[in-house]
Parts: sequence; C-alpha cells; structure tokens
Amino acid sequence: MIEQRKNKLFVVLAGIFLTNAIVAELIGVKIFSGENTLGLQPANINILGFVMDFNLTAGAVIWPVVFITSDLINEYFGKPGVKRISYMAALFIAYSFLVITMVMSLPPAQWWLDANSHDNAGNIFNINFAFNKILGQGLRIIVASLAAFLLGQLIDVYVFQKLRKITGSKMLWLRATGSTLVSQFIDSFVVLYLAFYGTFTVSQITAIGITNYIYKFAVAILLTPLIYAGHYIIDRYLGKEEAEKLSEESAGQSGSFF
Repeated sequence: MIEQRKNKLFVVLAGIFLTNAIVAELIGVKIFSGENTLGLQPANINILGFVMDFNLTAGAVIWPVVFITSDLINEYFGKPGVKRISYMAALFIAYSFLVITMVMSLPPAQWWLDANSHDNAGNIFNINFAFNKILGQGLRIIVASLAAFLLGQLIDVYVFQKLRKITGSKMLWLRATGSTLVSQFIDSFVVLYLAFYGTFTVSQITAIGITNYIYKFAVAILLTPLIYAGHYIIDRYLGKEEAEKLSEESAGQSGSFF
C-alpha cells in the first residue's frame, strides 16, 4: 500500500512539473510588464548604464510551480527523481517545438485565412503569420533554454542535497530556497548568454539577467510557505514516519553532481 502511495505521489508531482515546464516554455515568447500588472509605475532601475524595468517572460507566471514541485521531488525522491523528470521535460519540450515547427510549414486552408482575416476592431491581419510568429521560436533560443533548464536542475538538486547533509531533516526553507536561488542565478545568465551573445552587448545581457534574477529571488522567498504546505500534505498522505524514511533514502542516493 505504501509503495502504491509513493508511486502515485511521484506521478502526480511529475505531472505537475512536466505540464508547467512545457507550458512555461510555450508561453515564454510573450513579454509582459510586471509593474503594470501590479498597477505600479515602471521601476526604471539603472543597471550598468541601462534603464531597466521588470519586463518578464510570461513563463515566469507559472515557473514558480516548477520551483515548488522540483523541491518537493528533490526532498522525497532525491537526485534520481529530479534527473528523471528533468530529462523527460527536456525531451517533451524539444518534441513540442519539433511538432510546432512541422505544423508551421503546413499550407493554411483558404477559408481559415478568410474567416480570421479581421480582428474585433475590423483591422486586417494574417492569422497564419500570427500563428507562426507567436508559436515559432528561434532554434538558438530553444537550445539555450533547454541547456539552461537542465543545468539549473542539476545545480538545484546538488545544492539542495548538500544543504540537507548540513541541516539534516530540519531547516527545509534553507535547502529549498537556497538551492533555488543558486540554480536560478546560473539559469538566468546561461540562457541569456547562449541565446543573445553577439546580438546584445555583454552589458545589456548582464543587465537583463540581473533584472530577471531580482524577480526570481523575490519569488523564491515568497514561495517558502508553499514549500512547507506541500511538505505537510505529503507527510499526511504518506504518514510522517514513511515520509521521513523516504526522504532519508533519497538523500543517500544524491551524493554526486551528475
């Protein structure tokens, strides 16, 4: 019975992780204003000579769910569990973009173009162009995103388990938040440098990375209560003793980086 519960728990956590990771990548093409969303004035922060606002990828809206789920999998299933879902996510994301690339090349039906040639205000537009523009992302950006995602996940699980060796089963907030802060610092800059080096200047890339990391830093801190909530729910589901046993076993399997 307890093995069935462990399996169900992993399936549910993996499903939440994979769904949000894939959707975040797909919607990431939209950039929104963080200040306007909150009804605030633009931040206008001067970073390395560039005036920066909190203009964020739409994927940032649901990426915190990935943080939480990853930390919970890390806590109860260790490095093997995180690696398994991270590689699966990378494959599924790559598959999604491959399918999108294939369907972008399909010739549109004329009636579909005609039926969707005007918006609600009567403005003329090409829906096939809009479809390709929104869903299509450059190969370099896709590769950079996947590389940064995998590297960030490996760093996250490594730091998480190192902190767990120091703190034991106590101070969940430290290993959960600390690992996220370290991994997302690396992720923020790796994806930008791989995707835009040579297109933007180093100063511009660094300034954008700092702005993005400020957001991720704040989110990681704010998510701490939700980590404890998830921990509590899982402990109730598995039973306190079994949950602690599973966590200890996972920690013992998570020594090396790779």
